[in-house]
Amino acid sequence: MSNKDFYEILGVSRSASDDEIKKAYRKLAMKYHPDRNPDNKEAEEKFKEIQKAYDTLSDPQKKAAYDQYGHAAFEQGGFGGAGGAGGFGGFGGAGGFDFGDIFSQMFGGGGGARQPNYQGADMQYSVEITLEEAAAGVKKQITIPTYAECDVCHGSGAKPGTKATTCHTCGGSGTVHVRQAIFQIQQTCPTCHGSGKEIKEPCLRCHGEGRVQTTKTVEVNIPAGIDDGQRIRLTGEGEPGMHGAPAGDLYIHVSVRPHKIFQRDPENPTDLHCELPISFATAALGGEVEVPTLNGRVKLNIPEGTQNGKRLRVKGKGVKSVRGSLVGDLYCHVVVETPVNLTERQKELLVEFEKISTGLDISQTPRQKGFFDKLKDIFD
Repeated sequence: MSNKDFYEILGVSRSASDDEIKKAYRKLAMKYHPDRNPDNKEAEEKFKEIQKAYDTLSDPQKKAAYDQYGHAAFEQGGFGGAGGAGGFGGFGGAGGFDFGDIFSQMFGGGGGARQPNYQGADMQYSVEITLEEAAAGVKKQITIPTYAECDVCHGSGAKPGTKATTCHTCGGSGTVHVRQAIFQIQQTCPTCHGSGKEIKEPCLRCHGEGRVQTTKTVEVNIPAGIDDGQRIRLTGEGEPGMHGAPAGDLYIHVSVRPHKIFQRDPENPTDLHCELPISFATAALGGEVEVPTLNGRVKLNIPEGTQNGKRLRVKGKGVKSVRGSLVGDLYCHVVVETPVNLTERQKELLVEFEKISTGLDISQTPRQKGFFDKLKDIFD
């Protein structure tokens, strides 16, 4: 085992409290425990390393010695400990070290053999909806792969006319103990894979699993106001567990299809934005135009002298909040459109307008005045 820094092994700082050290140890021990990583030598060594670090840092005397002298405190002739002269005395154990016992004390399970957890895996499914559906809410039916009880063996896994027997390797416990040097490791039984039962003649349809692959239809209630990238959790709708264990969960990832007209505000997803093209005459004279919303058209007043880029608000025509009753607004960004492909008459009128516009009062062209004032400041 390496002389890697114990604090680094547990991922805590040297000023970490006892509770922080214990919390870090629990998390890492759960991750690398041999029962969760069968036949994984790397995980086994990592678990030993974690246990050694925690054994030191959780003991006030050992921790004080380690903080002062480092690993040298535990070399031959250094800081001993109850388990033997120098070093850790088998990590303080009197007769070997049982990973299974430590795991039971930490995470529950009152001694004895533990049946492995056969809870079904979580599943993921992606659903694409329109912006209109996201705003109003929608119900979708999806078909997902799943498992069902085998209709031949009725879940036993054994060929009809036969039955499963107690595993001869583990005696029905589902686990075996393997001794490696001073360590005694509890592992999932390699014969029955933790079930405690041995099937001599497996069912030909399900191959001994007791379940067969099929599909099921699930109705998903997508709430109004949901945004692109959010997900919905359906508890117990994931992959079914084995041997009576609970099913996993189903996560629905929602994708909102881009809209041709509207965009949601990334900072406030209840608000919508769109471009509103209007003519030069409407921008100058003002007027009333129809604008689209997610549920029909509404009238919008264009003030006289509206400038290109001005933002006009249509209150309450956005999207409902997914977490409440608040409804956002629709913001229309004015685009004053320059006409193209003009007729001769239109050109004549514009030329005439340009002539009579020469020498306009500065109050009539506020942007021009501002622009030339800035030029004057730069070049004078």
